[in-house]
Amino acid sequence: MEEELKCPVCGSFYREPIILPCSHNLCQACARNILVQTPDSESPQSRRASGSAVSDYDYLDLDKMSLYSEADSGYGSYGGFASAPTTPCQKSPNGVRVFPPAAPPPPAALAPPPPPPRNACLTCPQCHRSLVLDERGLRGFPRNRLLEGVIDRYQQGRAAALRCQLCEKAPKEAAVMCEQCDVFYCEPCRLRCHPPRGPLAKHRLVPPAQGRVGRRLSPRKISTCTDHELENHSMYCVQCKSPVCYQCLEEGKHSSHESQLSQALNGLSDRAKEAKEFLVQLRNMVQQIQENSVEFEACLVAQCDALIDALNRRKAQLLSRVNKEHEHKLKVVRDQISHCTVKLRQTTGLMEYCLEVIKENDPSGFLQISDALIRRVHLTEDQWGKGTLTPRMTTDFDLNLDNGPLLQSIHQLDFVQMKGKGIPLLAPGTPCNFGASSQGHPNLCLVSSPVPAPPILQLEECCTHNNSATLSWKQPPLSTVQVEGYILELDDGNGGQFREVYVGKETMCTVDGLHFNSTYSARVKAFNKTGVSPYSKTLVLQTSEVAWFSFDPASAHADIIFSNDNLTVTCNSYDDRVVLGKTGFSKGLHYWELSIDRYDNHPDPAFGVARIDVLKDAMLGKDDKAWAMYVDNNRSWFMHNNSHTNRTEGGITKGATVGVLLDLTRRTLTFSINEDQQGPVAFENLEGLFFPAVSLNRNVQVRVQPVLWEQRLDLSSKPC
Repeated sequence: MEEELKCPVCGSFYREPIILPCSHNLCQACARNILVQTPDSESPQSRRASGSAVSDYDYLDLDKMSLYSEADSGYGSYGGFASAPTTPCQKSPNGVRVFPPAAPPPPAALAPPPPPPRNACLTCPQCHRSLVLDERGLRGFPRNRLLEGVIDRYQQGRAAALRCQLCEKAPKEAAVMCEQCDVFYCEPCRLRCHPPRGPLAKHRLVPPAQGRVGRRLSPRKISTCTDHELENHSMYCVQCKSPVCYQCLEEGKHSSHESQLSQALNGLSDRAKEAKEFLVQLRNMVQQIQENSVEFEACLVAQCDALIDALNRRKAQLLSRVNKEHEHKLKVVRDQISHCTVKLRQTTGLMEYCLEVIKENDPSGFLQISDALIRRVHLTEDQWGKGTLTPRMTTDFDLNLDNGPLLQSIHQLDFVQMKGKGIPLLAPGTPCNFGASSQGHPNLCLVSSPVPAPPILQLEECCTHNNSATLSWKQPPLSTVQVEGYILELDDGNGGQFREVYVGKETMCTVDGLHFNSTYSARVKAFNKTGVSPYSKTLVLQTSEVAWFSFDPASAHADIIFSNDNLTVTCNSYDDRVVLGKTGFSKGLHYWELSIDRYDNHPDPAFGVARIDVLKDAMLGKDDKAWAMYVDNNRSWFMHNNSHTNRTEGGITKGATVGVLLDLTRRTLTFSINEDQQGPVAFENLEGLFFPAVSLNRNVQVRVQPVLWEQRLDLSSKPC
């Protein structure tokens, strides 16, 4: 802040600062020093045209013009009148040019004629604005007493620590100040000269800093008017931006200046009047809200009662249908009971008669009627044929109440805002006038807007590729309900629960990362602000039985070279570099083969599976993100996390085939060379997402070929 408190001319703290019309400040003495007095007539140009010599006044005008010259880096500052054009100048600490005081006047014989009347001109050293003084001179500029107060406090704040005023020799640092005595005491002097007893006990002792602030805030000398030195400033003219006294107002200098406070009060009075009217309006609104609330609640109850009545009527109709079904079932069962009872009585009577006939001892009589009895028995038995002893009616009621749409509509029953008169959904003849507002305020209306129709899956655009599925759908052609988005759901591939896989406005979606050789069910529904539509028809999708993949250039090391549609890879470095397949596996049985198209100088390529973040600049299996078999021309090893195991005889040459069997059902990894299993099961307890992987250098070139496991190799018959 110190730079803000220093004069731009003298570089010292302001002394008796005055406020210029441009809002900058100057010391009164500095302002007096840089005053320029200009003649009312006869410019320097006219003097040169008349052939007269250049006078001191011409020099002043010429140098004043340099205030606006781009080549002049300073400001003009004059102390009276310059003596000659060659008069040297000095610079203040702030870079302002200051001319020395005027030289003694020349002899009378050599002196020029008296100059014409002059006007005083002042140029602000900060903004370069030229200011013409009136007859009051510098007294016309107000004194900045606020700035003086700030400078006083700032200088006091920089002063050294306050000292005791009663120490006789080296004053010690003051410990307290007595506000009544207005004296600073060190601790020994306070105990000796200001004991806390007697009349001094009522004195208030404060810290030195607080006492210093109190001294700063003590009343200063009351400022006096610049035009009337015997009058104190008692008012402030806003238009002139200067303090004035009572006598200035009496002389009429500021009587025509309208008080801005009066104008502000008039505006504030208007605002207060508007506020009173607004409060009256708000109080009326409170009453209106209470009345509308009662009316609205009554109408809401009437609407809900109407819906309940409609539901009760529908319930009565449905119960009537249930009763009819109940009576029908009872009638059928009772008729069947009666029919079976008659037939059972007839059958029982025939059986008893036949038993009595068998008991007779007359063979000739028995033979006479036996054939007829046998025919009757067979006929009666045929009458109990298929279906006779089957109930004609089930005990279950084959009626299922479809209340889903109604429940959905009830859940979606809500208020909407309407302008003007609300039009609620009511049963015919139910009156409702709630919410009407003459001022057009928003009103609430109970409605149930429609939900979207179920989308239609476009079967011709739905397909699967490897372990990805693409689905496409559309809204019904005649649907006019606005749709905000769709929700696509798939099950887990095992007939489990559906889960959301996409939510958005698009009508086509591709889902990646599915399981191979799995059957998925998919369905889609639409939604808007009102609710969610029913599901579409369920679509069944079958992922590929085997993964047809190529190598992935995006994730491979930069030294890997691709060819043959990314099915063949080699390397331009002698160091091992890793490349992954594009497809990852997390479920099922997967087998692929890698053909050795080139094999020079007996390198050690590695084959296996890896995570997506495996190291790409080291042999496969060096870290814990890869499970591999590396092999040379004579033998092979399994490697994971830089651990080498199971050395097995048998290597590779050009034209050899390395097979990789990833069985995620058993969670095992097995290798083969030329269709013969290489060593035991390489790794067990595999779980997660795995990508086919190869590491090689420039001496090896391999080609991948995914195949169906059943076509090439069956390791399940071998020990695992």
